[in-house]
Amino acid sequence: MSSSDPFNSPLKGRGTSNLLAGRFSKQQVTQDINEDTLIARESWHPQTQVHHVQAKSIISRNQSPDVPFNLSINPYQGCEHGCIYCFARPTHAYLDLSPGLDFETKLVAKTNAAELFAKELAHPNYQCEPIALGINTDAYQPIEKDLNITRELLEVALAHKQPISLITKSALILRDLDILTEMAKYQLVHVAISVTTLDKDLKRILEPRTASGSKRLDIIRALSDACIPVTVLAAPVIPFINDHELESIVAASAEAGAQSIHYIMLRLPHEVAPLFEEWLHQHFPQRADHVLQRIMDIRGGKLYDSRFGKRMTGEGLFADIINQRFRMARKKHGLSDQRHGYLDCSGFSLPPKTGDQFGLF
Repeated sequence: MSSSDPFNSPLKGRGTSNLLAGRFSKQQVTQDINEDTLIARESWHPQTQVHHVQAKSIISRNQSPDVPFNLSINPYQGCEHGCIYCFARPTHAYLDLSPGLDFETKLVAKTNAAELFAKELAHPNYQCEPIALGINTDAYQPIEKDLNITRELLEVALAHKQPISLITKSALILRDLDILTEMAKYQLVHVAISVTTLDKDLKRILEPRTASGSKRLDIIRALSDACIPVTVLAAPVIPFINDHELESIVAASAEAGAQSIHYIMLRLPHEVAPLFEEWLHQHFPQRADHVLQRIMDIRGGKLYDSRFGKRMTGEGLFADIINQRFRMARKKHGLSDQRHGYLDCSGFSLPPKTGDQFGLF
């Protein structure tokens, strides 16, 4: 669909209205523009649909040296938060769905995740190491409120003394403060809160169904008060959109009680690039070309560079300036660069089954 299509104009509460076809799609959908379609657009409010599946496995192994974990679990595919920049959008192409609007309205929930998790932890060949929960898409996105899949996974982890790291933009994580507090007693949990912007207006269009920046600071404060280790991710850093907030985010995160902080430059893999470019021209038309040129400046003349070691930070003069600003701010506010060194695998064990007997020897 072209950017001139009336169904491509911004939708309230959604990151995009674009039904951009995935890179594996053999069909391209077009919409005739007439009076009927214009009237339909005015009342078009696509609802979230959730497809429940029985997954065949739940623990995935990571091959990237750029991320600080080897194992991960994603209870959901797609994400209702609707962040326009989300690097996971292209994964919806594997489902023959659009990485655009479908990614945030047609979701997949792995309803047997907790059962599979317990089974895989009990496998004789399993070697305990920290597991990252909710990496591709947020484990605390709105549908979790009703489905409780993430909570069930945490209950399994606590029963096995399996260390977990979480990353989220959602206040829903505070629902599980009871489990997280208990896990923290055994050094079994570490939480990362993504703070993209402290500007409510920018948040509303950039990541529409997420908690506000001030609310995320409240989340950091609540977790820290419960003695749960908290890291902040200032991510993504977008040139001429939110990069001017970097020092403010570092300062506010330190004041809220975060122990460490990191940043990630904007990543635009596959279908994310045209979706983000369209978003820029919709919301920042006077600035769009300048933003895109600066992104190419830090990506070797392209909108995205997938090379390990470069894709998270970029390279070149502008990338170096961002890095220097961040390091100075982090040092000024006494924050660490530690990631999940808080986690302890030594207590891992299988919980007793009904009928097991102990204490005979």
